[in-house]
Amino acid sequence: MDLSHVIANLNYWAILVAALSTFVVGSVWYSPVLFGKKWMALNGFTEEKLKQGLPMPVVFGGSFIGSLLAAFVLAMFLGSSASLELGIFSGFMIAVFWISTSRLNLVLFEQGKVGLFFIHAGYDVVTYVIMGAILGFWHG
Repeated sequence: MDLSHVIANLNYWAILVAALSTFVVGSVWYSPVLFGKKWMALNGFTEEKLKQGLPMPVVFGGSFIGSLLAAFVLAMFLGSSASLELGIFSGFMIAVFWISTSRLNLVLFEQGKVGLFFIHAGYDVVTYVIMGAILGFWHG
């Protein structure tokens, strides 16, 4: 594999859109309409407590950098001959069998809350499937 060839053939607009899609999903997933209230309860968060944490620009900036890196590497993984189907399949497999199993190990060894595992793992599956779909469909 020629890494310079792979990097030169990436669609950086698709990578940017894929990274931004995680914010769209997250704004719905962690909203009060879906899992936001449960997520807050399981973590023992209140609105006031969340305001005392890291400043929102730091949280969202760090999250965007992480999403951008994930989308970049997923695009490299899919390659220039990706398809919509490959993107969806790869995103699903990565989220379920790499990310979620790692999260599960943390829950088991740290005696974490299983409810949080399912909320976060579900978010990972949805975001990686969508990122894979964007990158696979818009690869050229």
